[in-house]
Amino acid sequence: MALPVQLKNRLRLPVVGAPLFIVSNPDLVIAQCKAGIIGSFPALNARPADQLEVWLKRINEELDAWNQANPDTPAAPYAVNQIVHKSNARLEHDLEVCVKYKVPVVITSLGARPEVNQAVHSYGGIVLHDIINNFFAKKAIEKGADGLIAVAAGAGGHAGTLSPFALIQEIREWFDGPLLLSGSIANGNAILAAQAMGADLAYMGSALIATQEANADARYKQMIVDCGADDIVYSNLFTGVHGNYLRPSIVNAGLNPDALEKGSASDMDFGAAASGEIGDVGKKAWKDIWGCGQGIGAVKQIETVETLVNRLKAEYRGARERLAVN
Repeated sequence: MALPVQLKNRLRLPVVGAPLFIVSNPDLVIAQCKAGIIGSFPALNARPADQLEVWLKRINEELDAWNQANPDTPAAPYAVNQIVHKSNARLEHDLEVCVKYKVPVVITSLGARPEVNQAVHSYGGIVLHDIINNFFAKKAIEKGADGLIAVAAGAGGHAGTLSPFALIQEIREWFDGPLLLSGSIANGNAILAAQAMGADLAYMGSALIATQEANADARYKQMIVDCGADDIVYSNLFTGVHGNYLRPSIVNAGLNPDALEKGSASDMDFGAAASGEIGDVGKKAWKDIWGCGQGIGAVKQIETVETLVNRLKAEYRGARERLAVN
């Protein structure tokens, strides 16, 4: 199946920048799109709610201006992530704003909602739904999603436990539509590997946190540079959903990473995100517990998005040449 134009046209590298809670802002999204990869942000990052329209207006205007000035290297499209879990009281408002501005790609998380898919389809947009196993993948497509984001073991933030080899293989047995892979992708070799496994695009997050444009604490960025895969802890304590986090940030919060309590999915409260809280399990906000994936060993310095993407492009080309892929 050919990729829809939103996932093919104007991309200079087969990468979608993942929506990063708190971290992704218009500066980061615009920089990614100008560099030739799809930039994205969670709708809940725009606070208060009326800021979402301000953000979308700015992103559209700046990317339109870039395209007019750079017709040979137009910007990639952008995406907005919608948390469709029942605790997100902003969903209806945020979806209406996305429809108004005709957001090219909408990424849905924590539930598949037919009415959300229909709203995006009404103006020609596409919906990608992130999943952690084959069961949820089938449910998402049944409910009208256009494509899937396979969140495999090692991904930052909310992550699954399945090997990317197993997850992609099982999905490709029945689905020939747009498929993205997330999990420890932080260099050009991994981007090509994702395609070799059967994915169309790589879904990258953690490496983008350590960029100058990212809205992340300087300590967070430096911790990514300093840490590796052994420094990642998998826990559901902080949001009620299992995810990967930086061990030193857990230690700095006064907790023992090797003896964390268990959270519960019933405790999820993404409505708290509208107030800038990261997780509200047990009514305790974990603002300084920092999500990150296992691929950060490839991140050696804090740099601009343009520099990062240029490096990824060179690594990707080198990997293709090394394997004689035409």
